[in-house]
Amino acid sequence: MSIDTDTARRVAKLARIRVAESDLPALAGELSHMLTFMEQLNEVDVEGVEPMTSVTPMRLKRRADVVDDGGYPDRILKNAPDAREGFFAVPKVVE
Repeated sequence: MSIDTDTARRVAKLARIRVAESDLPALAGELSHMLTFMEQLNEVDVEGVEPMTSVTPMRLKRRADVVDDGGYPDRILKNAPDAREGFFAVPKVVE
């Protein structure tokens, strides 16, 4: 499939990308190349192939989901411009 400059201009507009008029032919060529590659991928027979998320089958290491304060709240609050009673203090924004 071949993309012309008018289609490339429309795609750029839909994607909210400003493309100079002189760059449209190059963009059209790149988009055509991408579509050609996708057409090649569609020709691959994947019947019976299970989808996978990794090249090697492995389980991700998981940690226990435990709520804690990190163990050093004083060190964290030391960097705050204003801290009161163990919390970050921020200016009031709603009246």
